Amino acid sequence: MGKHRRLGGYRLLDEIGRGSTAVVHLAMDSHGREVAVKELIPELAGEPEAISRLAREMSAQARVRSAHVARLLDGAVSAERPHVVMEFVPGCPLNELVPAYGPLRGDRIVRFARRLALALGDVHDAGVLHRDVSPGNVIALGDRPTLIDFGIAHESGAAQLTRRGMVVGTPAYLAPELIEGERATTASDVFSWASTVAYAATGRPPFGRGSLHGVCFRILRGRADLDGVAEPLAGLLRAAFRRDPAKRPGARWFAGALAHGDSSTTRRDGVVAA
Repeated sequence: MGKHRRLGGYRLLDEIGRGSTAVVHLAMDSHGREVAVKELIPELAGEPEAISRLAREMSAQARVRSAHVARLLDGAVSAERPHVVMEFVPGCPLNELVPAYGPLRGDRIVRFARRLALALGDVHDAGVLHRDVSPGNVIALGDRPTLIDFGIAHESGAAQLTRRGMVVGTPAYLAPELIEGERATTASDVFSWASTVAYAATGRPPFGRGSLHGVCFRILRGRADLDGVAEPLAGLLRAAFRRDPAKRPGARWFAGALAHGDSSTTRRDGVVAA
């Protein structure tokens, strides 16, 4: 890395991720602890819009306190090299773990689903919408998920910089109302949670692969592939896939249902989940 071996008070050790706007480094802080440093790519380091987006990410993630969400530790969005510093989470992205080792089965997938629901509940309780719950944004260590990447997260009630026809997030895991250009809500995060859990349980995106048009068509028509997902988990996922966002239970409700392990007898507002 030459002159780029340090960033602020952090020693950069290795590149562990790269996207269209930022690169993520494994780094070491002044106390010798491993951290993850997300830095804007040089082409965007002076762009006000990119810097504002990074500031929103930092603000949203700073509000969340959860054992199942990567913690924000530090950041300098106005520095020459804008960056944020997060807890380094050991494990493997779910979208790499499942192809390598296969889907989670039995009690493991139930524990995974519950912990991811707890993570989302903590995010929502902090007044934040994640907006991109997907296998690429979940680090898994066995059946222990950690939710990462608040790059497009918003504080609840904040202006959402999207317009009709713009798809923001990972398309195969988006709620139908987002495809139609509606505002993100906690219910749309819940839909994405269910899509991610279905992938973990089957190894397949629940609305298939292929063209964006085809995937979005199946999402809008509610054609979720849950073949191989055992009850009662399958019934809970069907509840989270309801077309009407108002009829989807919240993340905390799903965490409670999974703790009890019986969707057939758990009710919300008089409606059987399964």
